[in-house]
Amino acid sequence: MNWFEAAFLGLVQGLTEFLPISSSAHLRIVGEMLPNAADPGAAFTAITQLGTETAVLVFFWRDIVRIVARWFGSLTGKVERKDPDARMGWYIILGSLPIVVLGLLFQDQIEGVFRSLWLVATTLIVFGLVLAVADVYGRQQRDLSGLDAKRGIIFGFAQALALIPGVSRSGGTITAGLFMGFTREAAARYSFLLAIPAVFGSGLYQLAKSFNEPGPYSLAETALATVIAFVVGYVIVGWFLKYVSNNGYRLFVWYRVLLGLALYLLLGFGVIHA
Repeated sequence: MNWFEAAFLGLVQGLTEFLPISSSAHLRIVGEMLPNAADPGAAFTAITQLGTETAVLVFFWRDIVRIVARWFGSLTGKVERKDPDARMGWYIILGSLPIVVLGLLFQDQIEGVFRSLWLVATTLIVFGLVLAVADVYGRQQRDLSGLDAKRGIIFGFAQALALIPGVSRSGGTITAGLFMGFTREAAARYSFLLAIPAVFGSGLYQLAKSFNEPGPYSLAETALATVIAFVVGYVIVGWFLKYVSNNGYRLFVWYRVLLGLALYLLLGFGVIHA
């Protein structure tokens, strides 16, 4: 049964990681509904995200190699510091700092109180409505060439909100991007690139910890979930970028609000426990 549950959770992770609906919230909710009825845990969530972030590496491989090469070139003087790709490398580093610092400061809360399903239901609804406002009123005129240090920091703090399940890493950064006037596609693309250092750092850290602090699923079961998350995530990231280039985020807003309300009802009637 654990193998089946781990595989199913990997599928959920792959389907939801890149959509602005919070993969960590979905793993938390689905975990309570499986036969073992248990929270998969922050460690399982972080490790399986290695699968979806690997999908990002593969999907954006050429972009990532170019950014890294130009960034290193700017350090040695072979590339101008004003080069767009070199600057992108600096902005990704800058934008990753908030989630690293806040993740270390609030580690106990992230693995404990933040995983309450009452809080998850609330963040799903509240940040879904904030996304709706950003999608409607954002000017959507800037592409990623309009990124600077100030906006990079704002993106970083928006990403850090995803330490609370229900906010959504992509949802937080996309919402911030829309409020700052970036197009839907530009905000989504940057949210994927920005997540790479944070997700790999968190996932590898939790993977190292799991050797001494095993969770509800064995390392082999977690590995299966991670592989499934990679395969499914690779398909979803391409679909999502095409979808948002022609459509708004209304579908995801409605989904978040309805899921949050359904979660309130399930908790209120005692069907699942917070």
